[in-house]
Amino acid sequence: MSFLIRVQLPDTPGTLGAVATALGTVGADILSVDVVERGGGVAVDDLVVEIPSGRLPDALITAAESVDGVEVDAVRPYAGVLDTHRELELVEEIAAKPASGLEILAEGVPRIIRAGWAVVVEHAEGGAIRLASSNAAPETPITDLPWLPLERATILDAEEAWVPETWKELGTELAATPLGKPGKALLVARPGGPNFRAAEVARLAHFAGIVAVVLDS
Repeated sequence: MSFLIRVQLPDTPGTLGAVATALGTVGADILSVDVVERGGGVAVDDLVVEIPSGRLPDALITAAESVDGVEVDAVRPYAGVLDTHRELELVEEIAAKPASGLEILAEGVPRIIRAGWAVVVEHAEGGAIRLASSNAAPETPITDLPWLPLERATILDAEEAWVPETWKELGTELAATPLGKPGKALLVARPGGPNFRAAEVARLAHFAGIVAVVLDS
């Protein structure tokens, strides 16, 4: 089974190698690594690891945190490996099929930002309307989005009244960015976490800006 494990670790030579060695002691095989954020002597990395069948993911936490200064933010099942160059491929796909651009965007963004699902919403006179959504997006109506129009990419408070109870029960983390204009936005979610980091939100905003130009939104 493959898992995505997010770790905070000292940004010093050899620390990531020590984490890899520790994970190896529980039979974990690192498939890919992505640096999410770095600063102040601390790095936040996403690791996709594969563990033998029957091995509990808790073993990953214990192993990683056996290294001094390392903290595990979250562990969750993950299909595939990290592909930090997927943005360009997705932009090219959207440009080739602009009529289906929003659907392609909603389906592709979770793989880039490592979220559970995504939807494209637009502010309307009677409330918000859903323009597109990924296959994994819940069907729960989301017409009440008081944060629209949205001026800049942001992390949303997942405990606010507009958030459906089912999302809260799953511990869903939320982030959103304007898509060309304040009245249209891309909403991404991570049921069960981990929290969105500032660098991830900036990356999401940059990507949405490129897509908006391609689609002339």
